Amino acid sequence: MLLEDKVVIVTGVGPGMGRKLAVLAAAEGARVALAARSRGFLEDVAGEIRRAGGRCIAVPTDVGSEEDCGRLAACTVEAFGRIDGLVNSAYRPATFGAFEADPLDAWIASMDITCFGALRMTRAALPAMKARGEGAIVNITAMAAVQPAPGQADYATAKAALEGATRQLACELGRYRIRVNAARMGWLWGVPVQSYLRQQAQACGRSEAELAAPIAARIALGVIPPDEECARTALLFVSDYTRMVTGAVLDVNGGEYLSS
Repeated sequence: MLLEDKVVIVTGVGPGMGRKLAVLAAAEGARVALAARSRGFLEDVAGEIRRAGGRCIAVPTDVGSEEDCGRLAACTVEAFGRIDGLVNSAYRPATFGAFEADPLDAWIASMDITCFGALRMTRAALPAMKARGEGAIVNITAMAAVQPAPGQADYATAKAALEGATRQLACELGRYRIRVNAARMGWLWGVPVQSYLRQQAQACGRSEAELAAPIAARIALGVIPPDEECARTALLFVSDYTRMVTGAVLDVNGGEYLSS
């Protein structure tokens, strides 16, 4: 198995790819610490993992809180003895407002969760990784970082900052054999996008398939990438198959980046 015997923290375990990251990490042999703000949802995912024979803990966490991040790292070490990997998937959704109309507080809030949340978690996990003498950190970024669109200013800026932080941390933490990489996602076929298309379809009187078709047509592989497949690629960065890769930002979006 890809992650056999590894201990991996996954933040942002929500209904979309965050859940897939956690479930797949466990299926690949990792012991997983699941983190998100919703205790109920975390327990549901933890139950799913345990029923499949996996090992995990669920720790309600707000990555906007340094105390919460420290507690998550401590609980992981207490439960499993170490931390091998950290997947920073937590983010704050875009406000979809115009720059002139949106208060800059929205930008600050996005930066605080999407970028600084990842930095807080990285700092919390560092002592355990340094003690082990290696580690792997994966930051989940987005096409918005390189393909800006109206209404996503706060989200896009935070994701772009996270990509810059990825390269900076790779430079600084390499001396400890701690790798830092990013997986840049685009459209993800999963619960959030399906719900969005369903709402749009109802609003305009068209079918979900009609709305999905032009999105898929702009992607080189001709499909909206399934979030499960994209999660698999992100987890590859935690595995030993990428031990000589750090500071990379990998497009995991079916080739959507080619249309930018």
